[in-house]
Amino acid sequence: MPTVHLLDYVAGNVRSLVNAINKVGYEVEWIKSPSDLKNAEKLILPGVGHFGHCLSQLSEGGYLDPIRQHIASGKPFMGICVGLQSLFEGSEEDSDVPGLGLIPMRMQKFNPDTKSVPHIGWNSAIDTKIGSADSQSFYGLVPSSKYYYVHSYAALYTPGLLEKDGWSVATATYGEEEFVGAIARENVFATQFHPEKSGQAGLRTISAFLNGDRFQMLTPQASLSLDKKDGLTRRIIACLDVRTNDSGDLVVTKGDQYDVREKDGVDTGGQVRNLGKPVDMAKKYYEQGADEVTFLNITSFRNCPVADAPMLEILRRTSETVFVPLTIGGGIKDTIDTDGTHVSALDVATMYFKSGADKVSIGSDAVIAAEEYYEGGEKLTGKTAIESISKAYGNQAVVVSVDPKRVYVDGPEDTNHHTIRTKYPNAAGQTFCWYQCTIKGGRESRDLDVRQLAKAVEAMGAGELLLNCIDKDGSNSGFDLELISDVKAAIKIPVIASSGAGNPEHFAEVFQNTTTDAALGAGMFHRGEYTVSDVKRHLDNGGFLVRRPEVGN
Repeated sequence: MPTVHLLDYVAGNVRSLVNAINKVGYEVEWIKSPSDLKNAEKLILPGVGHFGHCLSQLSEGGYLDPIRQHIASGKPFMGICVGLQSLFEGSEEDSDVPGLGLIPMRMQKFNPDTKSVPHIGWNSAIDTKIGSADSQSFYGLVPSSKYYYVHSYAALYTPGLLEKDGWSVATATYGEEEFVGAIARENVFATQFHPEKSGQAGLRTISAFLNGDRFQMLTPQASLSLDKKDGLTRRIIACLDVRTNDSGDLVVTKGDQYDVREKDGVDTGGQVRNLGKPVDMAKKYYEQGADEVTFLNITSFRNCPVADAPMLEILRRTSETVFVPLTIGGGIKDTIDTDGTHVSALDVATMYFKSGADKVSIGSDAVIAAEEYYEGGEKLTGKTAIESISKAYGNQAVVVSVDPKRVYVDGPEDTNHHTIRTKYPNAAGQTFCWYQCTIKGGRESRDLDVRQLAKAVEAMGAGELLLNCIDKDGSNSGFDLELISDVKAAIKIPVIASSGAGNPEHFAEVFQNTTTDAALGAGMFHRGEYTVSDVKRHLDNGGFLVRRPEVGN
């Protein structure tokens, strides 16, 4: 197989990129020292997380001048995410660290006053010349395709500015801001999106770069002028609760109010509900068009060495065939290995990232960290799992999963927690409630409300909030719209709506009536009542913008 060289500065998930490169027919050789760059013909620089961290690592390792020399020699170079940002002069993310300076512009942070930041999800990459006479596009980009982005800083687009210097530019729009989604000139190609996480559309761009297919003529239908206000699609996430069953096998299960055992003890012996095999089900949902797949490890496998945790193997196998973002939750915390060795939450997260995860989800430990945050006068310690992982890998790599439940009161004066007036009073007629955080799978309640939790973890560096609801779990009655709206009003980071989805209309309701950034389904998919495709078809028919899976996924 032909070879491409990959420069990994040790941050984020590169396993999926290797799998994607293998998928399109190439082998990977790693750049292990600056001198290795002399032998590289095709070079890819991936990057996630912090601009300053990435460029500092490259500088300290002695890689910046060899990268410049590689580009100046005319050899093919591709940058991904921060790899694209490295081509610019600098970034607001760290004004003291210079970029490669190939492009005399600086990255700017998205305006958080008008939208969630980070920008996470599926958006366009439309060639700015689309609609002109030539109707060409570069490196396999198609106007109707969607690509996966995850970033807080971007090169905001000024019409004609980059093009006059010979750059081909493809842009996306997020809110009111248009930004560079991909850029190319001569031997250089770079994407702000992650092609290895962009399904068939992303594999097509990787293949085009590696095969040297710089420009392609578009079909008349593909070259039709598009509304660039298209923007971000509505994300549909498939969630798989994974645990060992009574025979010791890993299975996907689903609970009702978090109880995962069958109710009919006569026929089943009250065994763990078995809905399928994790790797097979993840691939099925990917093929149906799921925008992300989340694994929640609900047993944490305490009796095996950390490095041999079964979820690591599930991620390795899943990332070979599933080219959308993978999140793993459960056991992301400081722990003691079976041999007595202390393993930090950052070390645990690193194992998951190296095995194919793009994000880690932190649950109970986030609640404890939030309590300590308030006890310490709302001061950051830098020692929490959220802080250590987000500092190393970027806040987009950290999801906090929270399990709140309603506590009804007669009025706001009866609690020191934030309350809402609900449209759904309890049996006692009480119309006020607050949302109490829980830990240990909902088994233990804490004196902390969901707004306090959300604000604390945002301050610590979490990039998303997975908002479950114990009252709605397993009910198939729809999402808790009041909870979602209340939390969205309190924070700037994206929120994923979870718990209660029973049919496609519930997804339409949550997107219509709240500003949630994504919605998650589980039981309705696992039981085969509806597919991800059914949900997307329903949303599409209702006028919501969704990503359609492409042939070859």
